[in-house]
Amino acid sequence: MTQPVSPPRDSTDKVPAAGPAPAWRTVLFRADVRTLSLLGVLAALVLIGGITKPDEFLDTRNLQLVLTQASVIGVVTVGMTFVITSGGIDLSVGAIVALASVWATTVATQEFGFAGILFTAVLVGVGCGLVNGVLIAYGGMVPFIATLAMLASARGLALQITDGRTQVVTIDSVLDLGERDAYVLGIPPLVLVFAAVTVIGWLVLNRTTFGRRTVAVGGNAEAARLAGIDVRRQRLYLYLLSGLCCGIAAFLLIILSGSGQNTNGNLYELDAIAAAIIGGTLLTGGRGTIVGSVLGVLIFTTITNIFALNNLQSDVQQIAKGAIIVAAVLVQRRTASTT
Repeated sequence: MTQPVSPPRDSTDKVPAAGPAPAWRTVLFRADVRTLSLLGVLAALVLIGGITKPDEFLDTRNLQLVLTQASVIGVVTVGMTFVITSGGIDLSVGAIVALASVWATTVATQEFGFAGILFTAVLVGVGCGLVNGVLIAYGGMVPFIATLAMLASARGLALQITDGRTQVVTIDSVLDLGERDAYVLGIPPLVLVFAAVTVIGWLVLNRTTFGRRTVAVGGNAEAARLAGIDVRRQRLYLYLLSGLCCGIAAFLLIILSGSGQNTNGNLYELDAIAAAIIGGTLLTGGRGTIVGSVLGVLIFTTITNIFALNNLQSDVQQIAKGAIIVAAVLVQRRTASTT
């Protein structure tokens, strides 16, 4: 007896196998987890500050102070994020800030008023970035060595210019920007500048060809070269950008302190690198996040403020910062392994 033959099934009846998630979705998920983790840490710090010193920490003036202090190192961190994303490093940012601040506050410079101070600070920062970029991109020097040399040279030159003395700013138009009368809707001008730099940095890194080239160079410089990217020129531009951010930060520091000192920007390089790393920027290059770096800056600044309000020693503060860096890196590694 012949068995009935069932009609062939159409290919559309097959249940498609679930394929892997798109790469962009995986990257977005990781970024969301990192951002939420950092926001959680920041919220916990705000809660601790509110519990330990509710009247002082939650006061409007104190919150404005936290944001103002974060603005200077925050601008430096934006530039550092670009450099690290490209696979480089810049150990000279703190020294460049110091040199730019003292050069811009000399008596000769102050004779040109507000514009002279701003122009000099930016010009010195860009000039130092140019030297770093040329040595690294076209001189073949390792970024660590080149920027370490700039750190020593810039610090020495800043000390020579000031002779160890504080240079007081006498230009009212500069000093007035640090007064409460200059606040816009309760927001200090320094914070507005920091916000503008952050937005511009995010747009450049995530929405421009320059940003894509930066990520490509950091991910694989040889592949980027074969793809037609001028790797040396890109690296030069990145160190120019870092120097520009240092110049802007120096001007903000002049407004904040009303002076120029050779000790300005002390350990800024470590704070900027740490903020970028805990924010999700890979130290080996190929991935960077401006939002994460800014959150890292806010976390460190909040820690400093809480410790100051509670009269705790600075060594305990450094231990706390180190613990947060380790915890953030472990969270990132855990996130990468599970996704």
